[in-house]
Amino acid sequence: MRIAVSISAALLLLILGQAIALLMTYEEMEQDFIDEILAGQLAYSIEISRNSPGLVLPNTPTMKLYRLVSGEPLPAALPPALADFPVGNHEFREGDREYQVAVREADGSRFILLYDWSETEAREAAFSTVVIVSALSLCVLAVILMYAIAGRLTLGLESLASRVVEGRGDTPFVQPDMESELLAVALALDAAEMRQTELLARERDFSANLSHELRTPLAGIRSDAEMLATNEALPDGVRRRAARIITATDSTTQLAETLLLLAREARPQLLEAVSVADATRRAWGAIQSQSTKPVKLELQIPESAVLQADSALLQIVLRNLLANALRHGEGLGVSCVLEGSRLCVQDRGPGLPEGDSDRIFQRFHRRGQKPGHGLGLALVKHICTACGWSVLAFNRPGGGASVEVDFGVAVNL
Repeated sequence: MRIAVSISAALLLLILGQAIALLMTYEEMEQDFIDEILAGQLAYSIEISRNSPGLVLPNTPTMKLYRLVSGEPLPAALPPALADFPVGNHEFREGDREYQVAVREADGSRFILLYDWSETEAREAAFSTVVIVSALSLCVLAVILMYAIAGRLTLGLESLASRVVEGRGDTPFVQPDMESELLAVALALDAAEMRQTELLARERDFSANLSHELRTPLAGIRSDAEMLATNEALPDGVRRRAARIITATDSTTQLAETLLLLAREARPQLLEAVSVADATRRAWGAIQSQSTKPVKLELQIPESAVLQADSALLQIVLRNLLANALRHGEGLGVSCVLEGSRLCVQDRGPGLPEGDSDRIFQRFHRRGQKPGHGLGLALVKHICTACGWSVLAFNRPGGGASVEVDFGVAVNL
């Protein structure tokens, strides 16, 4: 459309410029033609008056000649204002009619020739209308033709853009018999996708290798810390420090597992019927076992609600959602509500800051000074995308934040 409008605008300027020039040329030619007629008629009438002083020509509906002789009264039909016109050509309007006036002097007499310009004006108006309508019609036709031509020329680009949006799969963007302009774009897209694939592969390999390498030393640290924590011969202070080491080790292990899962595809492996209420209670129990202050969970999920899902991935999603709500709910309670296909985990905290609704799903994004690595909701987003679910966050009208997972289909009851 932009191509069509741009070219049509240029054509419009050219056509209108040509139309204006044509109208001005036509008007100038008409004026020259009338001036020539008036001059010729006056010359002829002056010559006739020399041989026949009483004869005054012409006197027609469109042209009238008056002869003024010094000392004689003005003709009754002559408009008084014309008597004072100097020698030359003039324009004169009387009522709704316009006249061309030619004034000459010869042999002591003054000749005034009036030419009714109304018919010529009507012809000029009709000609102008035809020219303007033709110019506008050409412009409309140009827009339609240019739009069709531009659409044909950009069809391949639109097809290539749709493939970029949908993903090329295993088929390269470059196709046989591509036009040179599209071929250059397709080659650049293939090269960019190859570089991106290599970068993602290197990032995933690095994250996976790092997570694997961390497991062995973390397991050794936790084992030694457990031995110290259970050794009653040691002072209480030492055992408390050992317990803190166990907690820190568990947190680091969970971080490594999260990074490993984020580096992988996280596709559902085994779909089975999962009780949403039981899965939520298990996730909440695992979180509460690590909490020093028990918080009440308000569960509004029917016991008969069953979802076809990978139970391990669903458990990870529930744990991270509930842990996030517990962390930011300021100990005021957490609600878990199932409505149709949507599972909402709600807290009663201060809610999301403005502009955080989308950013909270980014990796390492943290709200305030709350503990955490900023990976929980990023992992939730990652798993939901792999499972075909959608997730969004918003503030509740009554206060607090809500994170909603839409499973896409209503949970069977």
